[in-house]
Amino acid sequence: MRKTQLFLIFFISIQISFAQQPQKPNSVAIYNQIQKLNFLGSVLYIAAHPDDENTRLISYLSNEINARTGYLSLTRGDGGQNLIGPQLRELLGVIRTQELIEARKIDGGEQFFSRANDFGFSKNPDETLKIWDKDQVLADVVWTIRKFQPDVIINRFDHRSPGTTHGHHTSSAMLSIESFDLTNDPKKYPKQLEYVKPWQVKRQFFNPSWWFYGSQEKFDAADKSKLTTLETGVYYTGLGKSNQEIAALSRSQHQSQGFGSTGARGNETEYLELIKGEKPKNRNNLFDGIDTTWNRVKNGKPIGELISKIIANYNFSNPSASIPDLVKAYSMIESLEDTHWKTLKSDAIKNIIAASAGLYLEAVAEEQEATPGSTIKLNIEAINRCSIEMQLTGLTSLPDNVTTIKNKLFLKNNSDQRLKLEIELPDTIEYTQPYWLKEKATVGMYTVSNQENIGIPDIIREVKVVFNVRINGVEIPFERTVVYKYNDGVKGEMYNFLDIVPEITTSILEKVLIFKDNSTKMVAVKVRAGKDDVKGDLQLELPKNWIVSPQQIPFALSKKGLEQTFYFEVTPPSNFEETVARSIAIVDGKNFDKDETIIDFAHITKQMVLKPAESKFLKIDLKTTGDVIGYIMGAGDEVPESLAQMGYKVTILKPEEITPEKLDSFNVVITGVRAYNTVNALANKQSILFDFVKSGKTMMVQYNTNGRLITDKIAPYPLKISNDRVTEENAKITFLAPNHPVLNTPNKINAKDFEGWTQEQGLYYPNQFDTAFTPVISSHDKGESAKNGALLVAPYGKGYYIYTGLSFFRELPEGVSGAFRLLSNIIALKQPLEAPKQELKN
Repeated sequence: MRKTQLFLIFFISIQISFAQQPQKPNSVAIYNQIQKLNFLGSVLYIAAHPDDENTRLISYLSNEINARTGYLSLTRGDGGQNLIGPQLRELLGVIRTQELIEARKIDGGEQFFSRANDFGFSKNPDETLKIWDKDQVLADVVWTIRKFQPDVIINRFDHRSPGTTHGHHTSSAMLSIESFDLTNDPKKYPKQLEYVKPWQVKRQFFNPSWWFYGSQEKFDAADKSKLTTLETGVYYTGLGKSNQEIAALSRSQHQSQGFGSTGARGNETEYLELIKGEKPKNRNNLFDGIDTTWNRVKNGKPIGELISKIIANYNFSNPSASIPDLVKAYSMIESLEDTHWKTLKSDAIKNIIAASAGLYLEAVAEEQEATPGSTIKLNIEAINRCSIEMQLTGLTSLPDNVTTIKNKLFLKNNSDQRLKLEIELPDTIEYTQPYWLKEKATVGMYTVSNQENIGIPDIIREVKVVFNVRINGVEIPFERTVVYKYNDGVKGEMYNFLDIVPEITTSILEKVLIFKDNSTKMVAVKVRAGKDDVKGDLQLELPKNWIVSPQQIPFALSKKGLEQTFYFEVTPPSNFEETVARSIAIVDGKNFDKDETIIDFAHITKQMVLKPAESKFLKIDLKTTGDVIGYIMGAGDEVPESLAQMGYKVTILKPEEITPEKLDSFNVVITGVRAYNTVNALANKQSILFDFVKSGKTMMVQYNTNGRLITDKIAPYPLKISNDRVTEENAKITFLAPNHPVLNTPNKINAKDFEGWTQEQGLYYPNQFDTAFTPVISSHDKGESAKNGALLVAPYGKGYYIYTGLSFFRELPEGVSGAFRLLSNIIALKQPLEAPKQELKN
């Protein structure tokens, strides 16, 4: 193993806390970047989801080997669960996208995606590739490889074991294997070749670990003599951290999945099994036989020699001493014919030159939001903090491509230059939002019409400023994305990006609205101004058999950011019907129909998502009781809002509020999803909750995973949670207890109530439970045995305890009428049944 000298992950400490902060690398980090400049080899790691990646290997390859290292996650993790908030589906995908981006900032990798939509758990690759458009996802894998040009590909999963793991996992490996023989064939996906060239990967590996073998003991005992081995347990002296500690910091960015990790130290080995391509003669060298020097590029040898000289003469006390040679190397790189390495290394060396000079360049908008066609005011800062004199020869604003500065501005050592700049935004500039959400998606695929955008990890931001700086007679353009910053009295300097927003956004406040009879309801619609002095008319669009009054409401908002709520009276039709309501603001003859959602967590960059301003209106046969409900939040869901929509009075209970006296005011207590995985205080509240049930009340527990339970007594009777789930949302339902009150009172439940469910029927069903429980329904995925643990009801004392893995947390926010009807029956349970003997059964 090569001895690790002075290395530092690029600006870890600040990136973790403030996602948009400018990078300010120290001397050791600059040295590391120069060393990386002299390595021309690439590795692409491929898997299915955020958090599938091996951060230890990515960090090692990027920071010890100095390879350009990418991670292609086929999906953005949209179908997972969320431990930090109620966001699901595409909003969760936005969060997990940003978590991956933050992870790569720490471990040194780059992030890529395909257009595949994470539609939820899949039990085999056949199902996965049917719901995904296999050819489109394969095309995206080929596109990423042609664009990234890796020498080596590493698959996280085994393509030879379908059905033994998540179908997405196996599919990622199968598509990677298939792509190996396609990427260099110009007849395959020829339209891509307008932008990229065919490319042949040299070798492809599978990265096994102990869980592929079933246990650490089996893995330790396995014959690994033919595997490539990498000693990844290195220690970075410049940082004072081991590779495993950096990897743990990276993995801990997956907060929405609860993947906080503790760093390790000491020796550690990663194993790689060759799947395709040339076998390395040196089993400890991933790049054996691959030229990773500048010699691989035409006219590159002198560049490598010059960079080697810069490394040898590097002055840690004065990095700017390297600038003359760095500028010379930049000019040599700019003259290369190889556009791939020219682009990559040119960007890299520009960052190194700026860091070595302490050259700080920033464009800050005076306001965080702007609308198309408006003029934004920028505060420009440029400061050179080294003895080498520089000139600011021009500022080019994008996207209007206007260059300003009439006279050259000298950037003397430590003399801060501040300027004002205005940019007129074109009327056609696109709103700031995740580009993969702009077009209509399918269950399995996002739509991205622009080929060049496919795979880009983040929001595409168009408003930038290019600082043209002359150094040692060479003009170098430094591009900076426009940001917005302010001072927080507690946290200090805070950054966001500039967002381009609509003039007006609207939001129907209730995303699902239930009409149980023909009564008229007031519908609240919020209007938010994206600019000053905006006025127009607000409309609520519904089918003609829904009566809306008034037809439109005038509005006038004087200041950007102001919000006002207006109310429409809506009367449903006499028949049962489900429909979509749309709110539209009309300003100067133009329709605005977007609903703005802000996602703001401390560990990721603030995100704005624009979705159609819609709500699902349900005129359904729903009978409810007047129960008062206490809701104990778990990982986060929107079930309380759905309960209130049904007409219940809902109170959120904090763990410390769970006392006999407090519970006495409720008829029903419901625990949120994964409450027994995430709320440690519940372990000491079980006896109080069980006494609540015993007194004649009802307790409903929603799904928990079988790992990391805070107590093994989540029910008053024995119950064991398994990995059983039903992923086919339309799987046939069998009623095991058709006469049970939960299927009959106050709503008569039938098979139709399980139509239209989304993503899954349920997950983590118990597969062993006491005979006190009555299993109410049964279903199963194709080719599997019946799963009977979806809904378990047990009398306890005078009340009822219910455990359910049914995915109410997904179905209710999607307006699935049958989920509302069944939940109403669970809440209505009153009369206890005689409790049978306690014994486990399968």
